[in-house]
Amino acid sequence: MTEDLFTIESLNDESLGPYCSCLEEWSHEMKEAGDLKCRWVEKMKDRGLGVQMARNGKGEYVGMIQYVPSEFTAVEGVGNYHIHCCWVHAYKGKGVGDWRKKGIGRALLKAAEEDILSRGGKGVSAWGLSIPVWMRASWYKKQGYRAIDKDGMALLMWKPLSEDAVKPVWRKASSDLNPESDEKLKVISYINGVCPAANIGHERIKKILKDYEGPLEYSVFENIEPGDIKKRGITDALYINGKSIPLGPPPKEKMLRKVLHREMKKIRRKLRTDQGHA
Repeated sequence: MTEDLFTIESLNDESLGPYCSCLEEWSHEMKEAGDLKCRWVEKMKDRGLGVQMARNGKGEYVGMIQYVPSEFTAVEGVGNYHIHCCWVHAYKGKGVGDWRKKGIGRALLKAAEEDILSRGGKGVSAWGLSIPVWMRASWYKKQGYRAIDKDGMALLMWKPLSEDAVKPVWRKASSDLNPESDEKLKVISYINGVCPAANIGHERIKKILKDYEGPLEYSVFENIEPGDIKKRGITDALYINGKSIPLGPPPKEKMLRKVLHREMKKIRRKLRTDQGHA
């Protein structure tokens, strides 16, 4: 076997570490994600989680794809599986290097579709961006998927696997997830655990708030169960005083501190005004 050849295998004890770190065990930033992903895997391993890993001729893991029944995701669908990500290691000079353009992504997707069919899945969806960066919707289109729903730049791509497959749709976020307050700074984390990028954001805000001074209310909600996901219409989310903070890519500490400072200033100004009128 030459170095450029690869094999596809299901998740096992050996590949669990590379999988939980999105093949970036070398990354200092990835270590900030803590153990949220592995805890998610433990809860999902007997609830439909599917993972295929690509391994090169040197035994290194160079690609991965993960998928679960839609009821555990931000996609609503019957008999549908949703692909959270299909990822081939692409960093030149870091980790195992750049493994794109070798057919690994197509092989991973094919293995996932075959596994989903064997489980009785009737369709498979994935999310892709409409702009030409990572997780491109255009790549899925080339693999036979079509866009059926949209949320900003995120397109819901779908491929039926049987004639009676029903189109899934994006869930709609509940309107009461992010209450504002004039009396204290409200920070809310809804944590699913599937995405290390989101996990980094949750861990960073938790770290910052440990030493944060001022009127503060910090709430953390686990969001893995289908009932909770259905009720809330989301998987992962972070809100600072009613404002949604994007979690992918991970929010920088500097940005989080800036938002916290700005919102805290508003609250303190309001409190001083109220005291002046008292």
